[in-house]
Amino acid sequence: MPADLAVIGLGPLGLPLAQAAVAAGIPTVGYRTGPEAGSLSPAELRRMLSGGFRHAVGPAELGRVRTAVICAPTPRGTDGDLDLAQVEAAARTLAARLRPHTTVILESPVPPGTTEDFLRPLLEEGSGLRAGRDFHLAYSPSRTAPGNRDFSPAGTPKVIGGLTPACTESAAAFYGRLTDKVVRARGLREAETVQVLETNYRHVNIALVNEMAVLCHDLGVDLWDVIRCAETKPFGYQAFRPGPGVGGHTVPQDLGGHASRPLRMVELAEQVNSQMPRYVVQRAATLLNEHGKSARGARVLLLGVTYKPDLADQQSTPAREIALRLMDLGASVSYHDPHVPAWSVTDRPIPRADSLYEAAADADLTILLQQHRTYDLQGLSVKAQLLLDTRGATPTGAAHRL
Repeated sequence: MPADLAVIGLGPLGLPLAQAAVAAGIPTVGYRTGPEAGSLSPAELRRMLSGGFRHAVGPAELGRVRTAVICAPTPRGTDGDLDLAQVEAAARTLAARLRPHTTVILESPVPPGTTEDFLRPLLEEGSGLRAGRDFHLAYSPSRTAPGNRDFSPAGTPKVIGGLTPACTESAAAFYGRLTDKVVRARGLREAETVQVLETNYRHVNIALVNEMAVLCHDLGVDLWDVIRCAETKPFGYQAFRPGPGVGGHTVPQDLGGHASRPLRMVELAEQVNSQMPRYVVQRAATLLNEHGKSARGARVLLLGVTYKPDLADQQSTPAREIALRLMDLGASVSYHDPHVPAWSVTDRPIPRADSLYEAAADADLTILLQQHRTYDLQGLSVKAQLLLDTRGATPTGAAHRL
């Protein structure tokens, strides 16, 4: 059966979109842009395949769909800016097969102006068609929440911004098949900037609460009780919680050369959040010292090395830097994660604990980095010699909290 939708890029943005489309009954084909690690479970992938999803056998299939959504990853490059190489490759591949009346939508995180100034010329030059006249061009910020069962694609509004009003309406018609609410932005740049604002909002607020974690520890104040009380305020406050660092696929954007001035708040938030792995290691070394042990030679068990709970995704996980810093101090590091059967840091394989409780009892220090649902934190707090909880997930008094 010919596909109606092509999802180009099958990583953490593309796979959830393809999953939602298949669930909505849209014949969907997926096209990889590179080695991509998605966030769906094997069972979810099997359901997608049984629902009609299939991988493209070649790029020619991209020319047989009515809608093509580019979800290629845009990791941070060595210069600090987002790397658009995979978006460019996806655009060139699509452009060579682009047919008139196709709707092309970009969902990858990009600086404002990218869709019109970068993607549009690639598509037009490669196809000989003109955006807004021969095919529709739009941007929609991805709003995936892997592992979050509270927000389904149907219940999450989608923002759409098109090159022309007709482009906006064509993209809105597509997303209207997936979600209960479509929000029309004024144009491409407004839609792109929505993604920038939403991403930076997360990072800035995490930075604030991470700073509060350090301050409250210094003051001897229970931060987690402070958050519990503060979130009862029905207006003007949204609860964020600290952690060992900020992982994930969306990086904060201060826009660099794309704007006349940098976003100073975002720059500062990055500095604060990037210090959290080092702070966790400092706390770990202090705890060991307070209990008569040195970090050098200490057995340290890391629990949960993914960036989100109950997922295998390790993108930008702070666990890597924490493990590396602990090993630099001379600690013997092992890990346990029900979603990660093997783990390496800078090409050094980290031993995996097979028996969680035995490993926690044997370790001089156990550090909870990610709160997977399968972890019995009450039981772990009893078994562990020393437990540092970076997520505030253990019962009060059962562990040393961040």
